[in-house]
Amino acid sequence: MLCCGRTDVGKKRTVNQDSFTCDSFDNGMLLTVVCDGMGGAAGGGIASSIACGAFSESMSNFAQSFGVRETLTHEDERTVKIAMTEAIDAANAAVYERSDSEEELRGMGTTLVATLAYCDVLFTINVGDSRMYLITDGQAVQITRDHSYVQYLVDMGKMTQEEARKSINRNIITRAVGTDDTVEADIYITRLSGGNISDKIENSWNADDDKQHVVLLCSDGLTNHVSPEEMAAVIQEAGEIQTGPALDQVAEKLIDMANAAGGTDNITAVLMTL
Repeated sequence: MLCCGRTDVGKKRTVNQDSFTCDSFDNGMLLTVVCDGMGGAAGGGIASSIACGAFSESMSNFAQSFGVRETLTHEDERTVKIAMTEAIDAANAAVYERSDSEEELRGMGTTLVATLAYCDVLFTINVGDSRMYLITDGQAVQITRDHSYVQYLVDMGKMTQEEARKSINRNIITRAVGTDDTVEADIYITRLSGGNISDKIENSWNADDDKQHVVLLCSDGLTNHVSPEEMAAVIQEAGEIQTGPALDQVAEKLIDMANAAGGTDNITAVLMTL
């Protein structure tokens, strides 16, 4: 497995409020996290940094206690999901407590999307509108679902996905880490063996393990300007990605595309090959 990430301030902002991390743990688990902060010039960057660090620390402690597995049982999967929920609770508490203790930081918060890869299973958790895509053989599937006002309108049948992408309200999120003392997250399981990537069973996906899979975590600075089809095309053009520098070039190209299309927000792209 390879992992790399890039972040860029974009063309319109003067401060980058995105944060990300790629962490590998001693038992073989690989964790990627992307956070997109909000709450003024200082608050957003502080919130995303705190959440990213607190989530990663909690998962590191879990990985150490979980030990090494060759395969995961359903009980193991349940244990991982609980750990990820506890990690996002820790991130939420850390941001909320800092916000509550400093007047100038009141109301700050952040999105958070994270994927843990282990034993050919991807565990993904999200709050807000930062996303995880699974890209295989030129096809990009959005695994996460946005917690946003426009997604709510799409779900209600009052707006199409294309209208949502262009809406002036597309950046209004309905959930965030750290704005309240509790937070609700969604968790998705992607099994990289058997089945069809397009078959969704509740929050569980199966994918063809004969192909190279690329996981993309990103902030809305990327998705506002680069379509899933364009993301998939960039990755397919790169071919079989075997080195870190080759993967880094893909992240760089995605960010360049977002900037070329306007770069209206901070842009973060974190990639993992499987």
